Amino acid sequence: MATLYEPYLLESAWEVCQRIGGIYTVISTKAPYITAKFGEKYCLTGPMLGDKPPVAFEPAPRLHTPWGRAVKAMRKAGYKVHYGHWLIEGRPLVVLLPLAQIYPKLDRIKKEWDKRYGIPAGRDFLVEQVLAFGYLNYQYLRYLEKQPELKDTPLIAHFHEWMAASAIPAIKQKKSRARVVFTTHATMLGRYLAMNDPEFYNRLPDYQWDTEARRFGILPQVTIERLAARQADVMSTVSRLTDRECKYLLGRPSDMILPNGLNIRKYLALHEFQNLHLEYKKKIQEFVMGHFFHNYTFDLERTLYFFSAGRYEFVNKGYDLTMEALYRLNKKMQQAGIDKTVVMFFITRRPFYSINPTVLQSRFYMDEIKQTTEAIKKEIGDKLFYEAAKSDGRSMPDLMQFVPESLRFRLRKTIQRWHSDQWPIVVTHNLKDDVNDEILKAIRRLELYNKPEDKVKIVYHPDFVDSTSPLLKMDYQQFVRGCHLGVFPSYYEPWGYTPAECLANGIPAITSDLSGFGDFAKRHIKDTGENGITVLSRKHRRFDEAAEALANVFFDFVQLDRRERIDLRNRAENVSEAFGWDQLVRYYLDAYQRALHAE
Repeated sequence: MATLYEPYLLESAWEVCQRIGGIYTVISTKAPYITAKFGEKYCLTGPMLGDKPPVAFEPAPRLHTPWGRAVKAMRKAGYKVHYGHWLIEGRPLVVLLPLAQIYPKLDRIKKEWDKRYGIPAGRDFLVEQVLAFGYLNYQYLRYLEKQPELKDTPLIAHFHEWMAASAIPAIKQKKSRARVVFTTHATMLGRYLAMNDPEFYNRLPDYQWDTEARRFGILPQVTIERLAARQADVMSTVSRLTDRECKYLLGRPSDMILPNGLNIRKYLALHEFQNLHLEYKKKIQEFVMGHFFHNYTFDLERTLYFFSAGRYEFVNKGYDLTMEALYRLNKKMQQAGIDKTVVMFFITRRPFYSINPTVLQSRFYMDEIKQTTEAIKKEIGDKLFYEAAKSDGRSMPDLMQFVPESLRFRLRKTIQRWHSDQWPIVVTHNLKDDVNDEILKAIRRLELYNKPEDKVKIVYHPDFVDSTSPLLKMDYQQFVRGCHLGVFPSYYEPWGYTPAECLANGIPAITSDLSGFGDFAKRHIKDTGENGITVLSRKHRRFDEAAEALANVFFDFVQLDRRERIDLRNRAENVSEAFGWDQLVRYYLDAYQRALHAE
């Protein structure tokens, strides 16, 4: 019987060396732990979409491993293949397969794969790219198996999602020795159905997969998924929720659940996380002052920052529920006379023309005010010290006498230009289709316009947070650390990294029992609520009931005092270790062991 780490392991995903979505996080954070177990017996493959390898790729000067010699053999056969290291922790070996070299052969490949495997590619360019990747992946595996080291050594090939799984039919039909593991992180059909059917979970056993796939125009994608699920030696998914989809939509329940972990070491701040929270909260406050204070002010020491972030799926991500709950929270706070303010950030990506000029100008003036006050502080400092030292202590120096008239005028002029009669706008960018944007439609319907009397303010930022942005001026992890609460009450979420990232940053988070993460937390974490994880029940609740429940969670959080929030942040950071790869990589190792012994 083979020992666990004797085999060679090839892992394939569309996201290898490509920073795209949550699966990139899964692969890139797990790879160091797999590398530590398998060493040079582990390699990844990914597609190369452009003319040059991505910056995260470093070529290897030597082709001395079986992986490298298989690359050399492919090159000799006329294929372009890149071999080297992925520049992440652990520097795993990686093979990049340029897709453009296959495009002249695509028509032939599409016909062959339709005839052999029943995959109707059509003229969808992404599907064509996926088939090109599958073809090259199979060719690489074929050359790999010819290497002497693999003659008597087991080989496991692990494919993520339909975009990498297009190689599986060829591997199985042509009798490759590789044992195949397939992981679906979210079924294509499930994602589409959940967005369009409020009774998705109740109707799941009744859908006709081919009828629904044709209705949404995703028949090739679903066909590839179903073939991969049926033919894999080990069929896996990321949560019990997605497992139910596999059973009804892919025709095979999963053999194993592979929960997604985080590299907790990346977030580790030991006893500094509270100081980091204060540091980055100050940066958020600077943005908030620039965005709101030109019209009216509120007490920043009594202001809480909530946020939601992720793919723009209004229903699936729970943005619709969050909006309704914020509307109710606003009313509850007004009626209770609570002297606090909540600023809610929606961070997602939508097509836009540019940052709104008014927002950018307001931020510019805030920066100018800050620079002027810094100049005044510098000007006053030495002079005040000198005057204080020679004073007899009977009277205090007049600070204004130390400020040059030029700086006074500059500050007065900037403040006057900055002030406006216009309410702070709710969206920071000029969207290409603001009329039909679902978040904006909800804001209009609920009239959450950032009125002075509103206790809940909205900032809709339709671009991902980056340190190069002229608005927030910090990266995403810094922004998360500066907030008080992450809000992710998803309706459809196979896993959901965002609440786990909040906990790792010492920030409490709301998830739902319809997310894989929420389901996992309920089963593995004792007293979730007391440890900074609120798992909102949505399975058996109507929308209105869930919205009221979420509003009450918000209302309770708003009433916590500062000491209680600090205590909650402490417990949130402590419990985050349960979601680290140190704990969860064993599920993947078990899957590989199972693949070796599959009949």
